[in-house]
Amino acid sequence: MNWKLKALLPAAALVMIAGLGAASDAQAQVKLRWAHVGTAGAPQTLYADEVAKLVKERSDGRVLIQVFPNSQLGNAGEMVDGVKSGAISMGHHEFASLAKIVPNVAVFNTPFVYRDAEHSLRATDEKTSPALKELNEDLVKKGNIRIVGSFFAGTRHLTSNEKVLSSKDMQGKKYRGVPIKLWSSMLTGMGAVATPVEVSELATALATGLVIGQENPLCNLHSLKLFEVQKFVMMTGHMQSTLAVFANERAWKAIPAADRKILEDTMAEVGQATLQWDRNTTDKCRADLQAKGMTFVEKKDGLDIDGFRTSVLAQVGKDFPEWPPYIEQIRAVK
Repeated sequence: MNWKLKALLPAAALVMIAGLGAASDAQAQVKLRWAHVGTAGAPQTLYADEVAKLVKERSDGRVLIQVFPNSQLGNAGEMVDGVKSGAISMGHHEFASLAKIVPNVAVFNTPFVYRDAEHSLRATDEKTSPALKELNEDLVKKGNIRIVGSFFAGTRHLTSNEKVLSSKDMQGKKYRGVPIKLWSSMLTGMGAVATPVEVSELATALATGLVIGQENPLCNLHSLKLFEVQKFVMMTGHMQSTLAVFANERAWKAIPAADRKILEDTMAEVGQATLQWDRNTTDKCRADLQAKGMTFVEKKDGLDIDGFRTSVLAQVGKDFPEWPPYIEQIRAVK
């Protein structure tokens, strides 16, 4: 309020105006429940927390995001169902977790499809990705869910209790995959017996021998303490782990346009920041994992990355024959 006007108003009027302002703020406030499966310290946990903090500040408290990490509101499938029904406002996970609604959305998790981390974000931004724009329309129609952002959570690599150089070393052996069809195809292409395990049960599955290996970004290995149950890290770099942020369509549209733009811009800004976070932390995570006894295997050590690429993409092409046009669109994004 203009200070000259304040000087002319009696105290009672000022109290009334302040009260009306507070009531208006309370009525305009948007509260969003954001769920994910990430553990404390994981890049995806830092991302959601940072977005929630900045949106509260930038909207002057009109938009409050309560983040529920570590599968508090259910595993990945249950979280997607919750966002679809509206019980959960927002969530983030692999794009392929939305394949239960629109199967082709999983194409954004195709192994070996992105040139680098920066390309993965451009190719998963509706403003620059014709493929995402098309598939997003299907998601809204069929599932009342909209992909509203993406961010980088690291490059995924293979780990095992045994040294692996090629798909021959994985034949007939059980490796954990995210409980999504694409992961089964990828691991089958790598030569393994794909065994779906939720991330909350991963360490136990490795410790008990249910599976002998898995794949994840380096910093996830650290946050999940997989160095306690795995010996070797194969630097396959088979997938840029770019996660989708998705929202219930009704909840998304209910956010006032100006505040929705604040949320969109903040997610995009923090999404770009995750690229630098990854650069800043990956070397440290690798050093820490080596200090804890993990052995890194690279191309110079005989790791057949080209062989993995060929066999994995052949398996994906067999299992998802409708994907080539989308893959071309993804690769064409500059």
